[in-house]
Amino acid sequence: MRVVLAEDLHLLRDGLALLLESHGFTITAAVADGPSLRDALTRHRPDVAVVDVRLPPTFTDEGLQIALEARRATPGLPILVLSAHVEQLYARELLTDGAGAVGYLLKDRVLNGDQFADAVRRVAAGGTAMDPQVIAKLLNAGGANTPLSRLTPREREVLELMAQGRSNAAIAQRLFLSDSAISKHIAAVFAKLGLPISDDDNRRVMAVLAFLNAS
Repeated sequence: MRVVLAEDLHLLRDGLALLLESHGFTITAAVADGPSLRDALTRHRPDVAVVDVRLPPTFTDEGLQIALEARRATPGLPILVLSAHVEQLYARELLTDGAGAVGYLLKDRVLNGDQFADAVRRVAAGGTAMDPQVIAKLLNAGGANTPLSRLTPREREVLELMAQGRSNAAIAQRLFLSDSAISKHIAAVFAKLGLPISDDDNRRVMAVLAFLNAS
């Protein structure tokens, strides 16, 4: 699996490259700034890109903007954002374009290499890999009169776990509930959000994330 990596800190960039290579990935480019990222995405057309938000020369949201630009040129290009910050405006645009294959992880909350490699694979396969804090910020951005406000606290928990890409069984285990109880909560979430129920885990997560764009 071919990866383009964008991270301005030299030691972290090399460390991530070594970690991914040890898990069977091929690093086609490891770059340190926005223009190099743009060139690498165009030239290599990777299976997945791992991108920091703040890259030179602006050190603002250069990486995320270039990721969005690349997704417009190649819909569905798998992008995993790895950052110390949650940039809500551009994050919402990336996560809710309806094409899937996206993730957003916070650097200080990635606990081990296996977890990170699994997230990269999940995004490359068209799924999602979302840090709970990112999801919480996006959920809390909704106003009091949005459909999100109609969810019960338990339904919001289920929605957050769905958006992380977890299966029904994983959600049930996390919340200490039965599979049937989780299925009922998910049905209630989709009904309140006006979204069609689907047995396809990736499609349902994308539908929920797409809804968040309007919240």
